[in-house]
Amino acid sequence: MSDATGRVAVACPACAPDDVTVHEVLREGGRATVRCTACGHTHKVDLTEEPNVERDVVVSQDGESFTATVSGAPDGRIETGEEFVLDTTEAIMQVRVTALQVGDEERVDEARFEDVETVWTRAVDNVSVNVTLHPPGGDGGRERTRSLTVHVPGDYEFVVGETLSFGDEEFEVTGVVVREDGPEYRHGKLDHEGDVVFAKDARRVYGRDRTTDAWSAW
Repeated sequence: MSDATGRVAVACPACAPDDVTVHEVLREGGRATVRCTACGHTHKVDLTEEPNVERDVVVSQDGESFTATVSGAPDGRIETGEEFVLDTTEAIMQVRVTALQVGDEERVDEARFEDVETVWTRAVDNVSVNVTLHPPGGDGGRERTRSLTVHVPGDYEFVVGETLSFGDEEFEVTGVVVREDGPEYRHGKLDHEGDVVFAKDARRVYGRDRTTDAWSAW
């Protein structure tokens, strides 16, 4: 990184080989001569920057997918779980990396950006979350449950023990199954009072139905 005053922030082999310090540029060019302002050591450094490369991005959203492109530094690292803003013809959206394809059949969790062929992602700024509701009294088996889907911002919080309303639907959250492509939670399913899961991290929410007349047929 450089500025207009002839200074650059680069590693110094004498006093900061694993970090960066401010250097004065003594002679410009691809292999520039620079002097460390911390220790005075003079050395040469390559100040040429490789151009960014473009890679395909597959975005999954609400059961559908489309393809876009993203650019990045060839030597930059990218890994599953990280999020970035993607500017597409459809919209500007926040996406999360779910897989990286580096070969015809090979997928990895981390790679140099230049080595990646396709970045597989999931839209996380607005998400759909499946909810399974049990009857108010807690009796009955699987046949007594019903399902619905709620559409919320990715940073919406599902809190175990809280009662939520979506239109005519109302339910108390009893548990949340978390996704594997997000940050690590305490367990794969959180069901303790006060546990919090962001909607973008929730695979399924379980709840106790509080909707009026929802179970009148029973």
